[in-house]
Amino acid sequence: MAKLLVVDDDRNQGQLYKIDLEDDGHEVTLAASGPEGLDALKVSRPDLIVLDISMPGMDGIETLGKILAQDRTLPVILNTAYSNYKNNFMTWSADGYVVKSGDTTELKSKIREVLKSRGILA
Repeated sequence: MAKLLVVDDDRNQGQLYKIDLEDDGHEVTLAASGPEGLDALKVSRPDLIVLDISMPGMDGIETLGKILAQDRTLPVILNTAYSNYKNNFMTWSADGYVVKSGDTTELKSKIREVLKSRGILA
């Protein structure tokens, strides 16, 4: 399937995503902060990034800007507990926006949609 990078400061949430996404056949790397996610990009380019917005230090919006400055073609899905960020024009450059839930169905569906639109999945 695809190589995914999940950036989320909530380690339990990250582990849930890792388990569910690996069950779908994806290879998943976790990062617990924006800077850690940017470091992971230096090591290996994922096919898609799932990025939390509300994180201490460098938030997801700042991280998104730094990711896109490095590679505008890298698909990013914002995944946050706060639906109000959807109205922030800075988030519009992301390929998707999903409100966090313990049920990963919507997130997995959006990942498949974005990967298919990019020709990464058939």
